[in-house]
Amino acid sequence: MPRKGHVKKRQCLPDTKFGSPAMAKFINSLMRKGKKSVAEKIMYRSLDIAGEKLNVEPFEVFKKAMENVRPLVEVRPRRVGGATYQVPVEVPAERAQVLCIRWMLNYSRSKKGMPMAERLAREFMDAYKGEGSSIKKKEDTHKMAEANRAFAHYRW
Repeated sequence: MPRKGHVKKRQCLPDTKFGSPAMAKFINSLMRKGKKSVAEKIMYRSLDIAGEKLNVEPFEVFKKAMENVRPLVEVRPRRVGGATYQVPVEVPAERAQVLCIRWMLNYSRSKKGMPMAERLAREFMDAYKGEGSSIKKKEDTHKMAEANRAFAHYRW
């Protein structure tokens, strides 16, 4: 069967409260079983909690946290003559955002014993301050890329 054409990236509509496409993306990733209103409540509540505790505007907390967690480089496996090298490459903006969202949600989901809004708020506060699990994940990714800088010439 012949291949079809390239699939176009669909634009995510901005969220209702802040008008941010990144926020809408985060809410969509947070959503379980198609329950968007529940995801929105959790998201906005967590930002309100974080903003209250840090005495900062909730949307500012979100922007700064995302900025702090977003990775700049990552390693991709590349096969060269039977050997697989971990080659450091720059992360495209879209993928950086996806990784950032994924890491923050995974770490906030892994904490147990409190409501999701509270866990997410803690993750946002930690990321805003430049500490916490998702920041550590970013730093580990950067360290891995730095350690494999010798293979940078295999970039394609």
